[in-house]
Amino acid sequence: MSGAALGLEIVFVFFLALFLLHRYGDFKKQHRLVIVGTLLAWYLCFLIVFILPLDVSTTIYNRCKHAAANSSPPENSNITGLDSPPTPIPSHHPCFKPWSYIPDGIMPIFWRVVYWTSQFLTWILLPFMQSYARSGGFSITGKIKTALIENAIYYGTYLLIFGAFLIYVAVNPHLHLEWNQLQTIGIAAANTWGLFLLVLLLGYGLVEIPRSYWNGAKRGYLLMKTYFKAAKLMTEKADAEENLEDVMEEVRKVNESIKYNHPLRKCVDTILKKCPTEYQEKMGRNMDDYEDFDEKHNTYPSEKSLVKLHKQVIYSVQRHRRTQVQWQILLEQAFYLEDVAKNETSATHQFVHTFQSPEPENRLVQYFYNPTVEWYWECLLRPWFYRILAVVLSIFSVIVVWSECTFFSTTPVLSLFAVFIQLAEKTYNYIYIEIACFLSIFFLSICVYSTVFRIRVFNYYYLASHHQTDAYSLLFSGMLFCRLTPPLCLNFLGLTHMDSSISHKNTQPTAYTSIMGSMKVLSFIADGFYIYYPMLVVILCIATYFSLGTRCLNLLGFQQFMGDNDMTSDLVDEGKELIRREKRKRQRQEEGEHRRREWKERYGHNREDSTRNRNAHIDPKESNFSDINTNRSVSKYTRANNRTERDRIELLQDPEPMDFNAEAFTDDPLESESGRSFLYPPFRYQPGGRYLSMSRSRIFDDV
Repeated sequence: MSGAALGLEIVFVFFLALFLLHRYGDFKKQHRLVIVGTLLAWYLCFLIVFILPLDVSTTIYNRCKHAAANSSPPENSNITGLDSPPTPIPSHHPCFKPWSYIPDGIMPIFWRVVYWTSQFLTWILLPFMQSYARSGGFSITGKIKTALIENAIYYGTYLLIFGAFLIYVAVNPHLHLEWNQLQTIGIAAANTWGLFLLVLLLGYGLVEIPRSYWNGAKRGYLLMKTYFKAAKLMTEKADAEENLEDVMEEVRKVNESIKYNHPLRKCVDTILKKCPTEYQEKMGRNMDDYEDFDEKHNTYPSEKSLVKLHKQVIYSVQRHRRTQVQWQILLEQAFYLEDVAKNETSATHQFVHTFQSPEPENRLVQYFYNPTVEWYWECLLRPWFYRILAVVLSIFSVIVVWSECTFFSTTPVLSLFAVFIQLAEKTYNYIYIEIACFLSIFFLSICVYSTVFRIRVFNYYYLASHHQTDAYSLLFSGMLFCRLTPPLCLNFLGLTHMDSSISHKNTQPTAYTSIMGSMKVLSFIADGFYIYYPMLVVILCIATYFSLGTRCLNLLGFQQFMGDNDMTSDLVDEGKELIRREKRKRQRQEEGEHRRREWKERYGHNREDSTRNRNAHIDPKESNFSDINTNRSVSKYTRANNRTERDRIELLQDPEPMDFNAEAFTDDPLESESGRSFLYPPFRYQPGGRYLSMSRSRIFDDV
């Protein structure tokens, strides 16, 4: 099993990252480089979280092995058996190799590749790809130029800081830094920035995640919040539609002004391809090929303005599509929650849906998750399950907050994570060690990553599910993950006292800590910021519990869901009316489809049988006459539906006779046909010496 656990987790984490990216991104429409860059960033960050427990268990085994090999020195001597040749472990010693043991030399190389690749992504490649994805350039060269210009200030700031630091080191004679120390300083600077943001996100997630499950168990809470979201989303949807209309109007003006032989016509065609299909059909391409662009002294837009317009088109189309999809998803959620509220008082214990799911469910799912099981789960078991889960998550949150405030104490050990790991280390229960480490770091990761998925910075950063996240937000999330994961893992190792800079013990460090270098180079960060700044999580948790951030946003005009607010009540009532309106519309559509289906099932077979019998008893001449009349009727109704074609044909006909009565005719083809059938004789004389039948609507079909 040596290395097998590492290989299995590498494969599993890859498919996990691919699944999440498929849920939020769109593999078909987004650029491949965006997908690959985001997938690589998410994959490396998730990989660090899943592999770190294996590193902890392997480190504990190596400590035991070296302690057994060097059992002859005194107890208070330093254990420095890292470079000594391995000696056989006595049979009475409790050390044994764990099932997930990773051979020596693999983990340092693995961590070094993963860490530096993630840092290259978050500080260099992903910011450049963000600017490239949002650029409105029409060529690869133009997009690269725009991305370099936008990131010049970003990269220049870091180069300026690094250059100033190098000058200070070169001038000061008391400082002699080597390459390893410079590398450690760079890692410390990146981890300090990540830890600053990590504590903010962690303080929000530790409170909000348990509270969301507790509120989800309340009756009517989720439905009221869905009504509130519906009112806000309708406003955003209307704003997106209005913005799209304005941008499409600009595109229409540009399309009409730039002719076919203008040098910028290719740029206009590229913009038109990004527009929705219905707008492309309305605008089309300017077909005035006889007009040259240089024959008139008109003012034409520049290439720079077209680049800006192209960027606006991409943004407005993406936003419009996202709001449309989110509205449909929100409607389904609202309808389902209303069904849950109605079925809670059902005496039959059968869950009844108002609308059937448009997608056919799997037969296996239908067999096990039948209406009875669905009723017991939705109306009886799920509220209690959410309450129990909320209590368990609250206990984890309390443990994290306590450990963040006391992990610097080594005698006595106050951090609960360190207590659990040290108890398991005494018995060398590697399975328990790996499970405890995985659950701990997994909970910390959920608190941090879920906040990244929930936060929204206006319309610039927003992770929307169901393939509605734009390229900029995907790349930005990858940057955040790569910057937050290394300090998250270091914080976890500090909570468990596996970091020697926290435990102050001369023991073998983990492979992950060894590549970070010794923080003694920057003692004010190692002994100050890394220890005391995480205590700020207590204040952040208190602020989140009392919803101080939500109340501040509400005062600034950003409506947030608050139960004791008049604006929230108004938006809930508005959303409720919107959902009721959409529900009536869908019910009418389903009733119309049901009536058409019943009509087809009731009269469709009889009509086919009567037509078959009628065709079997008529002679060939009557059959030909009936076919001619039928074809004339079909062509007549086709012309009636196409007004342009009808007007063109009427211009080619002879003038009507003097006794023509126009009042008997209407615009409706059915009414006009019935009027000609009863008010006039069946035949009318034409000036060409021909008699035309005035009744073509299957009068002789039943003969």
